[in-house]
Amino acid sequence: MPELDPRLDPQIGALLGLLSAPGSKGMHEGTPAEARRMFRTLTVDLRDPAAVPEVAVVEELTVPGGAGELPARLYRPRAGSDPLPTVLFFHGGGWVVGDLDTHDLTCRTLALECDAVVVSLDYRLAPEHPFPAAVDDALAATRWAAEQLAELGGNEVLAVAGDSAGGNLAAVTAQVLRDEGIALGGQLLLYPGVDLLAELPSRTENAEGYFLDLPTMTWFALHYLGDHRDPADPRLSPLRGDVTGVAPAVVVVAQFDPLRDEGTAYAAALAGAGVPVLVEEFDGLIHGFVDMGRHSAAAQSAVERTCALFRSVLHPETDGA
Repeated sequence: MPELDPRLDPQIGALLGLLSAPGSKGMHEGTPAEARRMFRTLTVDLRDPAAVPEVAVVEELTVPGGAGELPARLYRPRAGSDPLPTVLFFHGGGWVVGDLDTHDLTCRTLALECDAVVVSLDYRLAPEHPFPAAVDDALAATRWAAEQLAELGGNEVLAVAGDSAGGNLAAVTAQVLRDEGIALGGQLLLYPGVDLLAELPSRTENAEGYFLDLPTMTWFALHYLGDHRDPADPRLSPLRGDVTGVAPAVVVVAQFDPLRDEGTAYAAALAGAGVPVLVEEFDGLIHGFVDMGRHSAAAQSAVERTCALFRSVLHPETDGA
């Protein structure tokens, strides 16, 4: 394991030490099926059931995807019939790993802390289903949600959210639906990957040792690209797309994340286009910190701050950032 920056949160550093134990290997060193099992072990099998927050309703759904029906999971934060915003959530995992279970804790937290109905989508994964399958699924599910708001959250606010690759899908969805005239009330981009061609300092500074490394990012991207050979396509790299008039955004990045600089660049592009944007960089943290609150007080504080920011976008009449 390389020497880590002393500014790294010590509790995160201890976690990284456990993950880099002798004999451990990176996701890119195995098959996609092995990587999926590894990711589930980290996010599901090692989870403390007592730390999983209770929400009023968890419901398994089937929703339209780009090529047929897909599993989804709905989270309702509290009982009662008060109208709430609806958030479509797209999980991270490099478009190759991740599922409804790996991001169950994140969705429960968003539902409770943002006071919103969250619908998590189990979109198709690469390499079995390369680009644009995940984009097509995200768009189809969000279009469906736009027609089902009365039955979902119950008010007129529809937003998208995602972490990492899911943040990419959320940003792409916001751009495409703007062109289709479907109004979104917000987008939450958690340490998003928004430029497959990025050559930015954070990719060099944080290339190794901070959970997400460059070889794994390259492995993910190659699987997702498939036969598509234009990584500058805005549906792959939304930073290279037109962001004028997209939904108000919350963009969150971490100091020791190779994706940090493209996230802040996307926030700057949004601001430059006149899009309301709240951006926060959390010192001492790494990629994936939203699921690390049980290991790190700093990560938990960052999660709470992130949810407060997004709640202020979803509930502008009652909340402030």
